[in-house]
Amino acid sequence: MIKLDYSQQKCPYPVIETRKQILAHPGISLEVLVGDQAGRDNVSRLAEKMGYQASAETATEGFRLTLTPAAATESVGEIPVVASQKGKTVIYCGSDRMGSGADEFGRVLMKNFLMTLLEMDPLPDLVLFVNSGIQLTTTESEALEALKKLADKGVDLASCGLCLDYYQKKEHLKVGRVTNMYEMVEAQTKAARVITP
Repeated sequence: MIKLDYSQQKCPYPVIETRKQILAHPGISLEVLVGDQAGRDNVSRLAEKMGYQASAETATEGFRLTLTPAAATESVGEIPVVASQKGKTVIYCGSDRMGSGADEFGRVLMKNFLMTLLEMDPLPDLVLFVNSGIQLTTTESEALEALKKLADKGVDLASCGLCLDYYQKKEHLKVGRVTNMYEMVEAQTKAARVITP
């Protein structure tokens, strides 16, 4: 059994690292320590989606999860793709924040979303940055590291040229390329999925 201690880590770290361990050691049981109830619930859901049975008990550090491969699992770590899901995936970032509420916290959530996106398989085909979303691809963005890694993995990153002009950021673009409204509309109408964080 592999023992992992993520009790000092916040979401999404425990989920991402547990997924990596499941994929690296298919069919092997894991014991995962998480620090709070959200971590317990999120890691349990992930494990069940990946063909593991999850049981939890209270521990000094928070919760101790035991993840055991289900006997009937044919292919651990893979979720079948339904025919209707085949095709290009476009992520539409219309803001530099995720959700509504406190702006600073929304920026933290967006950065976490983009970092977590790196762990998805398959990766999206295209990420569009529109309106204040272009702030993510320009100088001083805290998301640049995650975006550069996505670009290195072949994800097409495209920032709205009109938006870059409006915010006077065209000279500050640090990752990806400049796009236009026609291409953005075409990409979204032809995509199998458009996801807005």
